[in-house]
Amino acid sequence: MNWYLKVLKQYADFKGRARRKEYWMFTLFNIIFSGIAISLDNATGLAQMGVGPIYGLYALALLIPELAVAVRRLHDVGKKGIMLLVVLIPVIGSLWLLFLLVKDSDPNENAYGANPKLIPV
Repeated sequence: MNWYLKVLKQYADFKGRARRKEYWMFTLFNIIFSGIAISLDNATGLAQMGVGPIYGLYALALLIPELAVAVRRLHDVGKKGIMLLVVLIPVIGSLWLLFLLVKDSDPNENAYGANPKLIPV
């Protein structure tokens, strides 16, 4: 949960680097909270075609932090944030982006800062 809150504190921070653990823990909690929001929409009868306003507001509120942590994650492996657009290439783009998001950090300092693994949390 601390990783999720860390990303929220860096709401629109597209600079620096994000550890693999930070990205994936944020993603895990985001999936859990999205499921809860969808369940609340369904339980209250607000859902239209499976989703409703509770999930819509949650997804809209977390759009910027999701992009920011993904860009910082790409910085951690030495890529520019624009590499997120590779997902627009059918199939291959999604697989390549997944590979970059799973890849381990550059062990040394790169153009985006020091290795976050060496910085105490």
